[in-house]
Amino acid sequence: MGRRFTAPRLVVASHNAGKVREIADLLAAFAIDIVSAAELNLPEPDETGDSFIANAVLKAEAAVQGCGLPALADDSGIAVAALDDAPGIYSARWAGPERDFHAAMALVQEKLGQNPNRRAYFISVLALAWPNGHTECFEGRVHGEMIWPPRGEDGFGYDPMFLPDGYTQTFGEMAYDEKQRISHRAVAFQKLIDGCFRAP
Repeated sequence: MGRRFTAPRLVVASHNAGKVREIADLLAAFAIDIVSAAELNLPEPDETGDSFIANAVLKAEAAVQGCGLPALADDSGIAVAALDDAPGIYSARWAGPERDFHAAMALVQEKLGQNPNRRAYFISVLALAWPNGHTECFEGRVHGEMIWPPRGEDGFGYDPMFLPDGYTQTFGEMAYDEKQRISHRAVAFQKLIDGCFRAP
């Protein structure tokens, strides 16, 4: 059981509008005022950690230091088995400074080539940091395959290239509510909610 979250306001330590929307929707049942790091003009810290956990903690704690409010950060990415789990923590960097995920998906395909092993998983680590220095972390994964060409215009990042196990639609084709129900972020959020937002 994690520490109970009782603050009235929470900063989502992200400048990614799609990610902020997903997080706000996942916490919609709780009476919390959600504000993004972008709205508070907080700078994006350099992600110098060597793991998803390290980067999530770094972002959450930087937001807390920047505004004095509790902060929630997500570090997420795609890990492709045949690429030794790359791009992994560098998933966003593969998209370059312009955040061109069409180019990032093309790079994944180029590196995979004709390799028949298309297995991959999305991973999300959530870090919830309090102003007193306490931080809790929660991890979620969803497994599937990388397909080519990408399909669908919804979602963001590598979603159009990822086909989750047991489904015929990519994350890029899937209805928003359906993706919210099964995604790596949804799995991590369920752990977060059970650990910190629901009464014991």
